[in-house]
Formats: sequence, structure tokens, C-alpha cells
Amino acid sequence: MLRIISLFTITLLISCQLYAKDKPVLTIYSYSSFLSEWGPGNKIKQDFQALCDCQLNTISIDDGVMILNRLRLEGSRSKADVIIGLDTNLISMAKKADLIQPHHINRPDNLAIDWFDEQFIPYDYGYFAFIYNKDKITSPPQSFAQLLNNPKWKIVYQDPRTSTPGLGLLLWINKIYGQDAPSVWQKLAKQTLTVTKGWSESYGLFLQGEADFVLSYTTSPAVHIINDNDHRYQAAIFSEGHYQQIEIAAMTKYTKQPDLAKQFLAFLLTPDVQQLFAEKNIMYPAINTTVPDAYAEIPKVSKPLSFNENEVFSHQKQWIKQWQQAVSQ
Repeated sequence: MLRIISLFTITLLISCQLYAKDKPVLTIYSYSSFLSEWGPGNKIKQDFQALCDCQLNTISIDDGVMILNRLRLEGSRSKADVIIGLDTNLISMAKKADLIQPHHINRPDNLAIDWFDEQFIPYDYGYFAFIYNKDKITSPPQSFAQLLNNPKWKIVYQDPRTSTPGLGLLLWINKIYGQDAPSVWQKLAKQTLTVTKGWSESYGLFLQGEADFVLSYTTSPAVHIINDNDHRYQAAIFSEGHYQQIEIAAMTKYTKQPDLAKQFLAFLLTPDVQQLFAEKNIMYPAINTTVPDAYAEIPKVSKPLSFNENEVFSHQKQWIKQWQQAVSQ
């Protein structure tokens, strides 16, 4: 009898494996926090697989900048069907590399932001900000100038060459200060504890008490409210305004699964998935939908800042060189 049960079990396992092999596979490159245990990636994967009768092969890459670099390196050999985690500041580089194809998805009527593109879909957005612990910082800065005028404050932020938030800070400072940006970097360097490769490392240092401020998003305090009912963490709101980040996804030029890739991109804009982005990616949804109650405590940004994609492409190398020179002195 035992042999019969074992034979039945083995046959069932083999059948399941063969059935799984018959399903089409959609390979997705995304950033590490998206696919972490607390991110939205695993739930999105589970829900889409139940819908599409396919398998998702999700590959974690540090950050949106690194995703683009890997895609450029792989070229036509890439196994990626979809990429998630670039932002609008990287669009020109991605388009000029000729690695993306049009998605043919109609612009939703309920978009929360005035941005859509024939090759990229927006799935969430936010604004860069410096986060602090209000139990430690009782008089937070209300401008960049105030942040830079207190030499006792230690700041941690991300490398603009490897991180989309780091690139966002580069653009934020150049948007506000223009040709005076190098002197701002020099001031910031005197208060900088360290520059990390990605967001997770710097936010971890901040939570360990190593720094007074960390570059993140105005919405970041919501994660502490939602997960721990912890209201200590706040975003410093600056009078100069805050640089906007729109996170985007796209279908690669060399995908073997264009229909599945399009279906997945459209799935990202459904209300349930959009609510997941607000709850687990801690960013504003790209369409108008319900957000967790914690968002009521997030200060609104009245002065959003941005460059268009061509301005970013034209100046990015020069601005990174300025940053490197300033922080190396």
C-alpha cells in the first residue's frame, strides 16, 4: 500500500512539474525593495499568476539605475520581458538605448498625475524629502538653506550613479540652485555621514540612529505608522519645493511574450494593485484610488519640481561630474 501511495505522489509531482513547464513564463526585472518581504512584489506576482495562467520569473536588481544598466549591457540577449522601477528621469537614456517598445495601453481616465507615455506606464509617484526623528530634531529645517546651515546635523543619502533617489537629489539641488549647485554640494559634504549605493542601506543607517536625516520620500513616515503605529518619523518640508519622482514600467523590445507583458502592465494600473503600491511601496498611486489612513498625516507638497526628460539627459553627466568634484574635495 505504501508503495502505491509513493508511486501516486511521485506521479502527481511529475505531472505538476510538467504542467508548470507548459505555462508561459514572463520574466520581470525589478528593484530589491519591490521584491522584498515587505514590498508589494510578491503579492502582485501571486495575484497575476492566478489571473494569467502563466509563471512570473521575478529577478531582483538593486535599483532602477542598475536595472537600466543591466538591460543596456545585455541588449538583445536580455531575458527581461518587463522592467519595473525606472523613473521618469531615466526615460531619455532608456529610449536612446532603444531597449523598450510601445505598450499600446490607453491612457486611464482616472490618472492622478498629468503624465503618460506611449512606451512607459506610471505606476506610482512621490516627492523626495529628508526624513528625521521628531524626538531628536525638535526644530526641523524648513528649507534647504536651513538644512545646510547646521553643521551638527549628519545626513545620509544615496549615490546618484547607482540610485534613483540619489539621482533625484542631484536634480533637486540643480533645479533649486542652478549654477550654484557645486557650492551646495560642498556644504552638504561637510554634513554627510556617508553616501550609500542604494536607498535600503541609507535608511537602515538612519533607523539605527547613525544619521539625523536621510534622503527618502515625503510619504516614508507612513510605513512606520502603518506597520508600527510609530509617529516619530517626519518629512522636512522645504519652502523651495520638492522634486517629483514618477516610477514607471515598460515592455522590453526583445520580449518573447508581448501579449503577457502588456497584460501585466495593464494589471499594474488596476485599483487593487494600485492600493498595494500605496500600502507596501509607500508611494502615491498613479490612479485615483483609496489609500491607507496614514496618508492623511503626510504633508502635501505645494510646490512640485521637475526637469523634462531632455533636460535631464542633456545635463546629467555634467551634474554628476560636479557632484564628484565637490564631494572629493
